Amino acid sequence: MSDRVRVYELARELGLANKEMIDLLQGEGIEVRSHSSTIEAEFADLVRERVIAGRQQAQSNAKPRAKAAPAAAAAAPAAVATPATAPAAETAAPVAPVAPAAPAAVSADDESPAGDSRELHLKPPITVRDLAEALGRKPNELIGELFTMNVFAAINQVLDVDLVEKICARHGVSFIRERRERIKVKAKPVTDGAPTERARTGHERPRPPVIAFMGHVDHGKTSLQDRIRNTRVAAGEAGGITQHIGASVIHVGGQTLTLLDTPGHEAFTAMRARGANATDIAVLVVAADDGVMPQTIEAYNHAKAAGVPIVVALNKMDLPNANPDRVRLGLQQLGIQPEDWGGDTAVVPVSAVTGEGVEDLLERLLLEAEVLELDADPDVPCEALIIEAQLEAGMGPTANVLVRNGTLHVGDIMLCGAHYGKARALIDHLGKRITKAGPSTPVKVLGLSGVPEAGDQLVVVDDEREARDIAAEREMQARQGELANDRKVNLEDLFRQMEDESRNELKLIVKADVRGSLEAIRDSVAKIKSEKIRVDIIHSGVGEITDNDIGLAAASDALIVGFHVRAMPGVNRLAKQRGVEVRLYGIIYELLGDIEKAMLGRLEPEMRENALGTAQIIEVFELSRSGKVCGCRVEQGVIRVGAKAKVFREGELVYHGQIASLRRFKDDVREVRSGLECGIRLDNFPDFEVGDSIQAFELTEIAAKL
Repeated sequence: MSDRVRVYELARELGLANKEMIDLLQGEGIEVRSHSSTIEAEFADLVRERVIAGRQQAQSNAKPRAKAAPAAAAAAPAAVATPATAPAAETAAPVAPVAPAAPAAVSADDESPAGDSRELHLKPPITVRDLAEALGRKPNELIGELFTMNVFAAINQVLDVDLVEKICARHGVSFIRERRERIKVKAKPVTDGAPTERARTGHERPRPPVIAFMGHVDHGKTSLQDRIRNTRVAAGEAGGITQHIGASVIHVGGQTLTLLDTPGHEAFTAMRARGANATDIAVLVVAADDGVMPQTIEAYNHAKAAGVPIVVALNKMDLPNANPDRVRLGLQQLGIQPEDWGGDTAVVPVSAVTGEGVEDLLERLLLEAEVLELDADPDVPCEALIIEAQLEAGMGPTANVLVRNGTLHVGDIMLCGAHYGKARALIDHLGKRITKAGPSTPVKVLGLSGVPEAGDQLVVVDDEREARDIAAEREMQARQGELANDRKVNLEDLFRQMEDESRNELKLIVKADVRGSLEAIRDSVAKIKSEKIRVDIIHSGVGEITDNDIGLAAASDALIVGFHVRAMPGVNRLAKQRGVEVRLYGIIYELLGDIEKAMLGRLEPEMRENALGTAQIIEVFELSRSGKVCGCRVEQGVIRVGAKAKVFREGELVYHGQIASLRRFKDDVREVRSGLECGIRLDNFPDFEVGDSIQAFELTEIAAKL
């Protein structure tokens, strides 16, 4: 019955009376006796197409009639009120009565030259029910129409805007997407962190340059800044690798420079891109003993895309295997033309260990900054870029920001993405509390209502209620976007979902100390591809591991991984009680490596058949004690007791089991080699026939691969 459809079900789906549906089917030559009769699914699809096509035709014909002869148009339904009398060839006629009048939600514009311009105004998200009501149709009718468009939708399913436009176009209606009015703020928020053009006020003053140190992992970016700042930051980084964007301020010859240290590990591509977007000058650090590497190329591409000048710091010149000419050649192949080779990019040899060339590098940076003529107006409302964001014990949500224009004061009302708040405190790069931060100043801000996304723009507004309303609006729009995404279902989606459900799955809960690290981990995990198992991050967040995380992991059989966070003793006890595994990491590639191992651990090893030999049955013996035994000649390889065996008869498999015993003459043996004859008894298989072929093999476990 799964391939047949009841008449009354089809009528209800298309919004027709049972009698109308029976008449329509009979007009199509389909024999049905009552509304309980069933028809083939193929005929049902044909009827759906005819009904919808008929309604569309009736609607398009009604447009000119409505203007030229309204009285005739009003009488038209009566003319087709008895579809049973209509000839079979005019099967579209019975469809016309069920097409309702023009919906109230669609208004005609009398000022239009054509006099027939109709618009439909709706606010997303738009469900099937909403659209049907606005078009004056029954939901079942719209569902049937969607079916002909290869879209399977429920009555409360959200439709994307493109699909709504197509449906409205079918009904001769112009869809207008309504948006809620947005409250304007003094500074226009930017979500991608990209530099934006700002209006000149005429009160600009010189500002310090923001300099980003970029390059491959372990090429000495942080160590070089340590030498410049006379600090020891690199020694405190896990594994000697920078895993956050750090910011600091130095003073050189009476001038101020703001330094950004960006991670070099490949997992931190997005963080490195933000560092480039926030900077005025990029220092590309390349190790003289290693040369141009993958992250060097990535860092260069980010700086180039951001349109900032590049200075190359040729680091590790103190090493005996340093080869600066080879590095210059690699830079030239990358597209960077060194000055000493006739190009326009400064390549400064330096050593973070000995301090060689550091002064030359600083002089070149000051020269580049002077050429750029950087300025900002400290008196306008503040605009700042979120460098990092985290949830800190005792402080709540905190954000490391870089002020790009204006001045941020303690007490300012802030708006950042879907979060807002009053600046309760400002902490500079030395950990001291300050009252204000001017252009190009990195500062930690306390007081936001939540943890913003790294790369968001923070702006200052006048009214806290205004900031709260805008933040709530953005949060609601983000939720609506999530609801509307991927709600359209077609056959490909269904098959893909069935295929995904058949695969093994490793569920993860990821907690990290800052947003940037969380983003890097999520992106890196998404890059782990496997056809046998998938990774599903069911929850991720900033902050330490909590009891709620343990409860979620226990309920969903998930693994908890923490990056630069801790699990309190009580949480660890709860995890052991509930059988939840919690793993903590300080280095990202160790975390990713263990995730891959965990994925492999959930895969069953592959079993491979290794052929041992084949034997041909030449005679069958009946023994009183042992039952039937086949006399065989070993044609190739070796036949062993205990080996797996397959019996083939005329090329078809008739038995799959095990060799129970071997006998040569009157002696039991462990194996028989090629060219010899023997007796073989198989485990629980007496139905031998002369001419059958026995293949012996062993099963070997092969470690699973992703």
